[in-house]
Amino acid sequence: MAESAVRFLLDKFAPLFDNELQLLRGVREEMLYLRGELERMTAFLRVADAYEESDEELKVWVKQLRDIAHESEDVLDEFTLRQTHDHGEGLYGSIHRLSCCIKNSKARYRIASELRAINSRIRKISEVHKRLCHKFNMAEQGSSSKTAGYLSEDHRGDALLVEKTDIVGIDEPIKQMVGRLVNGGSGREVVSVTGMGGMGKTTMAKQVYDVAEVKKHFKIRAWITVTQSFKLGELLKDIIQQLHQAIRSPVPQEINNMSTNQLKIVIKDFLQKRRYLIVLDDVWHLYGWDAVKYALPNNIYGSRVILTTRNADIASTASMESGGEVHTLEPLPPLESWELLCKKTFQGNSCPPHLEEICNYVLKRCEGLPLAIVAISGVLATKDKRRIDEWNMVAHSLGAEIQGNDKLQDLKKVLSLSFNDLPYYLKSCFLYLSIFPEDHLIKHMILVRLWMAEGFIEEKEGKTLEDVAKDYLNELLNRSMIQAAETTADGRVTKFRIHDLFREIITSKTRDQNFATIAKEQNVPLPEKVRRLSIHNTLQHVHQNRCTSQLRSLFMFTVAEKPSLQRLFPAGLALLNVLDLQSTPLNVFPVEVVNLYFLKYLSLRDTRVKTIPRFIGKLQNLETLDLKHSRVTELPVEILKLQHLRYLLVYRYEFVPYEDFHSTYGFKVLAKIGALKSLQKLCFIEVNQGGRALLREVGKLVQLRRLGIVKLRENDGKTLSSSIEKLTKLCALTITSVEEDEIIDLQHLSSPPQLLQRLYLRGRLVTLPHWIPSLHSLVKLYLKWSRLRDDPLVFLQHLPNLVHLELCQFFEGDTLCFGAGGFKKLKHLRLDKSDELQCIKLEVGTMPCIEHLSIRRCKSLEKVPLGIEHLIKLKVLQFFDMPEKLIKSLLRHKHGNVHWKIAHVPEVYVTYLRECGWVVFSLEGLSEAQNSSQPSSVMKSQGTHWK
Repeated sequence: MAESAVRFLLDKFAPLFDNELQLLRGVREEMLYLRGELERMTAFLRVADAYEESDEELKVWVKQLRDIAHESEDVLDEFTLRQTHDHGEGLYGSIHRLSCCIKNSKARYRIASELRAINSRIRKISEVHKRLCHKFNMAEQGSSSKTAGYLSEDHRGDALLVEKTDIVGIDEPIKQMVGRLVNGGSGREVVSVTGMGGMGKTTMAKQVYDVAEVKKHFKIRAWITVTQSFKLGELLKDIIQQLHQAIRSPVPQEINNMSTNQLKIVIKDFLQKRRYLIVLDDVWHLYGWDAVKYALPNNIYGSRVILTTRNADIASTASMESGGEVHTLEPLPPLESWELLCKKTFQGNSCPPHLEEICNYVLKRCEGLPLAIVAISGVLATKDKRRIDEWNMVAHSLGAEIQGNDKLQDLKKVLSLSFNDLPYYLKSCFLYLSIFPEDHLIKHMILVRLWMAEGFIEEKEGKTLEDVAKDYLNELLNRSMIQAAETTADGRVTKFRIHDLFREIITSKTRDQNFATIAKEQNVPLPEKVRRLSIHNTLQHVHQNRCTSQLRSLFMFTVAEKPSLQRLFPAGLALLNVLDLQSTPLNVFPVEVVNLYFLKYLSLRDTRVKTIPRFIGKLQNLETLDLKHSRVTELPVEILKLQHLRYLLVYRYEFVPYEDFHSTYGFKVLAKIGALKSLQKLCFIEVNQGGRALLREVGKLVQLRRLGIVKLRENDGKTLSSSIEKLTKLCALTITSVEEDEIIDLQHLSSPPQLLQRLYLRGRLVTLPHWIPSLHSLVKLYLKWSRLRDDPLVFLQHLPNLVHLELCQFFEGDTLCFGAGGFKKLKHLRLDKSDELQCIKLEVGTMPCIEHLSIRRCKSLEKVPLGIEHLIKLKVLQFFDMPEKLIKSLLRHKHGNVHWKIAHVPEVYVTYLRECGWVVFSLEGLSEAQNSSQPSSVMKSQGTHWK
């Protein structure tokens, strides 16, 4: 973790040395020395991060270096702030500049003095650094953290000793896996087992390994534990020893003198003409698989490799290479979690009624993680069952228990191993998740913008910072460190969450390393110096006498009081980078923001703020201005001074009752909006007045990836088309006409952005834009109010990557035909408010991947779509507000069974709206069972049985 702080500081030196006139003599020398010492220690830091938990002296040294990096950063930022201070114009400005010059000279001498004091401290820890390098027998260049050993004792091998009677929930996966091993193809196949730490990967693999059928089928077997710190030579020798034991032959003595390549040849020759099963347990990195795979021959005898890993990317890569498969272990469902808890806590007996609530709370925190259930059950089993207070204490203080209870140390180590293995650039990113409240769903793009503002994202050639940040997120996902909470039909993960027990681990590390401070409980002391402050629920936790001079980030979550920065932080927040006041009852823009020169991220989302002051133009470093769902409709012209602005979000939604859609309200765009050259996202601009000039400006924003336009007029279409052609990086485009009957004219667009993935058009279309079928990257298309006279499916069905299609008031014909072979990747289809539509035809071979089909408010459609029985992958079928005749056609009169054409669909939902209200039909003779004014009355089927 210290490595991130040091590297971030080193990046700040460059611009200071670029302008040598700003550096006083003495300041420059001190900075040069400091930079040199930090660069010299950086290589060792990567290794130190892996060892510090097991060596107290090293832990202290890392903390001291981290503190020095933070203090140095503050000094450099204060120096920068002095240099960039605006002194005004005219005579007053000249006098003020002279005054400030004297003050700044004094400040520079003070800064030089502070740097000397810092360097004095760094000289002392440099001596410790040399001793530590010698202690761990490492050169100053250090060795890769990927191969560094971990000194803490590792009990993961206990998973190999688990008895089958102590296991729940994996009987079916074991059966499936055994079948794959025994009955698969004749070539070598890799069967991977993946999931987060503690999910039971090793346990499952061992149970499969010991099945009698597997033993009989594979006479040659070997179990190899790889781990993070494996030594290839020793690992290969272990394989050779186990292989010879399998055939009861002595191990050749010469292997002790062989190179790794020679050892691989020995293994390959031995296995070449034999059917074998090799387990590679606990593979942490792809090079762990790559180092071994060439020694395992791809023969024709049906050989198998079982690979367990926490990294989903390793699992898919290894299995894909051999035509194998991946088993992803999911959390235990509630019933099996309860069974495991009772088995371990009450020795298989039932839970006493007075402890049920506590046990359910424990299981909620464990979230189906078997290791956590077993470990915490072991603690509960020692408690007096009559003492509810003791049980309640364990349940509600799991964080403290994990840190201090010896019986939970194995759980802590297993989860900590995943964190320790993270590369340095991901550790800060992962710890950052601790700022969010428990059970908070973390929005993908908000997290990306915050990481960028914090400086966590490293620049990579050929990629934007956003691309790199998304790579980071994907890596955390693949490592099972975070979980996808919400995913769109086109596969984008929009929200993430973190396992409760991982939260306990990172909260502890966050506190120990003073990475962030979470203020959510009264009377809990805060650290002397706070760098990131996340306030939960109330401002009562924040004490005004706390030192905030180092504060870089301030967040408020579910705070009901009106925040006053001046009252809370009377000393100011001069070095603040991130200010997130979303969802607070804020009525006016906080005037204190004017002094936040370093501010990169400002969120007033979901506040009552109406006006943005002109001084916003002073925030020269601002990258994100998030005013979504605020009351802002106009911006001052000074916003155009913000040349680093990447995200300008000024819009709100209003949902229309019973219509299942929302109206979008944007803001009146500035005449020279094209000056903001760095913009990546611009939503939503109103072009009702002066449209053509504004749309020409939009064409200058060539970095845009997301563009939202509302109140477009027909005669502005040509200008808009010309501008869109220049936005070659555009990935998402939303266009809404000024009125429902206003035509959107985009026929002039001859060269659309080829990276466009999501397209939303709300407005009348004379014909479907000719360029839409050429969008090979398009995954989602939404058309509303189009009222096309010709069947648009003919033009859309060959879009190669279309996954999500929504069509509302889109067609004025009476028949839609989904042709054979069309919509090959479509998973989600919604047809809505096509009043003239009488017939839907589904030809054999159309939409082979469709999973969700929704047909709504098509009042002339009286029959089930013809050919719907061919949609064999359909999981959900919805008929909302449909004619009574169609609903009757869904059911057979005999026994009330569902219509045979849709009998294969797992879930069918039907509602019918009459003047008297919502009607749900019963099964007996289609009589009306009930009337309700609530649209939640839904009839649902499971398979062929209606409930």
